[in-house]
Amino acid sequence: MGTVTLGVSIAVPEPYGSLLQERRAGFGDPAAHGIPTHVTLLPPTEVDSSLLPAVEAHLEAVAAGGRPFPMRLSGTGTFRPLSPVVFVQVVEGGAACTWLQKRVRDASGPLIRELQFPYHPHVTVAHGISEEAMDRAYEELSEYRAEWTCASFALYEQGADAVWRKLSTYAFGGGITGVPTQGAPVDEHATSL
Repeated sequence: MGTVTLGVSIAVPEPYGSLLQERRAGFGDPAAHGIPTHVTLLPPTEVDSSLLPAVEAHLEAVAAGGRPFPMRLSGTGTFRPLSPVVFVQVVEGGAACTWLQKRVRDASGPLIRELQFPYHPHVTVAHGISEEAMDRAYEELSEYRAEWTCASFALYEQGADAVWRKLSTYAFGGGITGVPTQGAPVDEHATSL
């Protein structure tokens, strides 16, 4: 049957998501339009495609145990020089994201994965571009602010065209909420941090 590359993340809602995606493209990041704005819960992970039903059941169980929480973004940060990334900081909701990502990767489920670096919830706005463009992203978004109530997370699959597409959205308290067909977010740099 083969393998698929999956990821789990929280989408940054509109109007914030599109604005940050356009800013990312404006800084010269070629991946901007294939990776809409998000906070990663599971970085790109290759799994056997036969495990998809088990993955979906596992994520339904994780969502059933969660509840909506406030998310707030404010200012910028960077992983440089370790990794060529500039991000918008998650200043509220980080503990809930940490709780969720641990459950998504829990040893009792099909998405067991060790991380190369400690989990750090963030929203990537520049990755792997020139130092000058990275500096510009860091400065120009240093006053950026956004907030919303996070009520769900989603499972995504990376296509052969490197675009991430949403497979299912999992609402807290249980349930799957829709299956869009356009590109969707997953943190592409997470495997190289």
